[in-house]
Amino acid sequence: MRTLVLNAGYEPLAVVSFKRALVLVLAGKATILASDLDHPVVGTTAQWDRPSVILLRRYVRIPSGRHVPVSRRGVLRRDGQRCAYCAASASTIDHVIPRSRGGADSWENLVACCLRCNNVKGDRTPQEMGWSLRIVPRPPHGTAWLVRGAERAQPQWEEFLAPAA
Repeated sequence: MRTLVLNAGYEPLAVVSFKRALVLVLAGKATILASDLDHPVVGTTAQWDRPSVILLRRYVRIPSGRHVPVSRRGVLRRDGQRCAYCAASASTIDHVIPRSRGGADSWENLVACCLRCNNVKGDRTPQEMGWSLRIVPRPPHGTAWLVRGAERAQPQWEEFLAPAA
């Protein structure tokens, strides 16, 4: 069970275990906004609602310039597991400008690619192959990307994640 943590300004901060969330609530550092009533937490002396969404009482400053690091899993997720060239199921990533020609490992140069297209393209550019990209590669944005764990949102989180997206 996971819990969404909201800053005092109601912006999503993180996803933590329900145990960590319950400790924050019991310490007076957070309040419960939504809970899972079907699965209460039972202790030896008391019973509590299992928190699903908590709100911090004090504002936590978020460092500016928060960005999503480039990863293979992130590129595949951004492109919907579909090849940027033929729309088949993608299992690899491809450098639009090949690394052998100075292409960087950046969100703007990496796309999801099927094994067949990746092997056929080799170290050439899409223009040299006469291919076009189905998508424009760019860095991902939105709450689900900045808050680790929010990509698998629970139904109780929807109203708190939607305004920030």
